[in-house]
Amino acid sequence: MSLAPFWILNGLSRFLYVIAYQLIGYRKSVVRSNLEKSFPEKSVAERTKIEKEFYKHFCDLIFENLKLFSITNQQFKKYCYFTPQAIDLFNRFHQQPTNAILALGHNGNWEWSLIAHQLNYQHKIIGIYHPLSSKNMDALISKLRDRGLVELVAMQNAFRFLIGYQPKNKPGSIGLIADQTPPKESSFWLDFLNQDTPFFGGPEKIAKKFNLPVLFIAMRKVKRNTYELDAELITDQPANEPAGEITIRYVKYLEALIREQPEYWLWSHRRWKHKRPIEN
Repeated sequence: MSLAPFWILNGLSRFLYVIAYQLIGYRKSVVRSNLEKSFPEKSVAERTKIEKEFYKHFCDLIFENLKLFSITNQQFKKYCYFTPQAIDLFNRFHQQPTNAILALGHNGNWEWSLIAHQLNYQHKIIGIYHPLSSKNMDALISKLRDRGLVELVAMQNAFRFLIGYQPKNKPGSIGLIADQTPPKESSFWLDFLNQDTPFFGGPEKIAKKFNLPVLFIAMRKVKRNTYELDAELITDQPANEPAGEITIRYVKYLEALIREQPEYWLWSHRRWKHKRPIEN
């Protein structure tokens, strides 16, 4: 199936959309609740439009990632690429040389982002990720992300790995998707999309520990099956930033991107399942 051209896979995606959204209603209550609380200023009709477009995009993601089993590197570069501004910003830090942290969200096709970095840019990409509970599924997803181009490191091993990884003459980018739900006991709480929301402090801790610049990577959907990645500087002096400031800036960039293209964020995720602990 992966060998099929995108126009066939897109047709299958629309068939899946009918099943997942109109017949089964996969996580529809979660998506609807998330949209209602995130965009109370929008009408029901406006939120319903976002909801439908999200499900179409979500079904596209399944077949886009299936395509990774057969798509060539040259073909991939036509569908996912970095802007010249992003490349210039990477070069600014990698010429020093130093590593740089790339903080992303679940926008567009985030599974393509690591591959795009390695195919469109000359320096190494290290993906810090949270392993899935299913070992078989985790191995499959890791294979799709890797393609022999990306070094994947589990979050729990990140500090130990980075202590031994010195850029020298070969600096790299450290990619983290930082909008997942963290454990309640290690959360940094912020207002995000009109809701009290916990965030991982990992990117900020790593940045301060190793004094690494932090960039926000904005992945935008240009058209169906095509994505553009841009970069914005969060900080190039992490050691001098007040506690929490790096995370705050990341969240502001992320929310702005979501409001720009709301249908392309992962609304089916139970992002607000935790409540802030009551302090004595």
